[in-house]
Amino acid sequence: MKLKLLASTALLCAALPASAHEGDGGNVTYASDHAPIGVMADHRHKKGEWMTSYRFMRMDMSGNRDGTDGISPEEIVTTVANPFANPPMMPPTLRVVPTEMPMQMHMVSGMYGLSDRITLMAMGMYLSSEMDHITFQGPMGTTRLGEFTTETEGFGDTTIGAIIGLDDGSYEHRQINLGLALSLPTGSIKETDQILTPMGTTPSPRLPYPMQLGSGSFDLKPSLNAFSRTGKWNYGGQASAVIRLDENDEGYTLGDRLEATGWVAYEPMSWISFSGRLKAASVGQIDGTDPVIRAPVQTADPDNHGGETLEALFGVNLAGQSGWQKGHRLAAEIGLPVYRDLNGPQLETDMTFTLGWQKAF
Repeated sequence: MKLKLLASTALLCAALPASAHEGDGGNVTYASDHAPIGVMADHRHKKGEWMTSYRFMRMDMSGNRDGTDGISPEEIVTTVANPFANPPMMPPTLRVVPTEMPMQMHMVSGMYGLSDRITLMAMGMYLSSEMDHITFQGPMGTTRLGEFTTETEGFGDTTIGAIIGLDDGSYEHRQINLGLALSLPTGSIKETDQILTPMGTTPSPRLPYPMQLGSGSFDLKPSLNAFSRTGKWNYGGQASAVIRLDENDEGYTLGDRLEATGWVAYEPMSWISFSGRLKAASVGQIDGTDPVIRAPVQTADPDNHGGETLEALFGVNLAGQSGWQKGHRLAAEIGLPVYRDLNGPQLETDMTFTLGWQKAF
């Protein structure tokens, strides 16, 4: 998948019509009035209305991929050059290979209807990650010295912004919204942990880029979202981006992210809907280098980051209809890879899972 295909998909998704927030034009709360739980900034609220939400997301990465092909640890340490091989005592090829990385994110957000056209929003995040590694002995060969795991945990970056309605407001079950948000660099980019080197030592250096908690930069996050509910069906799409506005204090900038997603949901009853979604993403390589991150492992190389992916996601949405349940939503979504072309070698994502709760009042 190339960037031109991603851009075309984004324009198609953004051109779709879009659905109203729950309760617009009536007293019935529909499960399909919101996008699947994995889509952020999908709707706006009426003036004076609040919504709080919590999302738990887990991402499982296992095995390595270079381009579209899988690659074994032994292939990596015998064929992939170490970009830091010039100083003395540094091996000519990579000697440490990550094998698995589960990541968990806890996201808490709030939204407030400043007017019927403008909704303000804010989101904080807490992350925890683990990465398992194999260390190969000495400067050459395929003899395994041992294994180790690095861990990081803490608050990530914070997002603030607004959702602005672009439709004329006359449609009972339709919205077209522009999202403008800014990510603040509240997550640490100086995390350390103990590792096992090819020489058998166990220092605690600064960890490579995927294990850091934030970007370290101010990031613009625009989006264009549209969705519509017709009878028992809901369909829509979103085009979004993460654009890095500056270099962080450690001398690098994470790659920009472009994303397009489209979905269809079926609602057999007003309180439940089932969704199917496709998500295409293109992520750039890291620009620059943290001078402290220098090791014979692929994650320390700024070139081994980003790529192009296509993911299929399936979800269920529940909406409370009366009594204490009214205004509450529960939703879940699971994602599986369809296509992966990575700037590798790097770990590949095998599964994503999102579970969320929302309450409007």
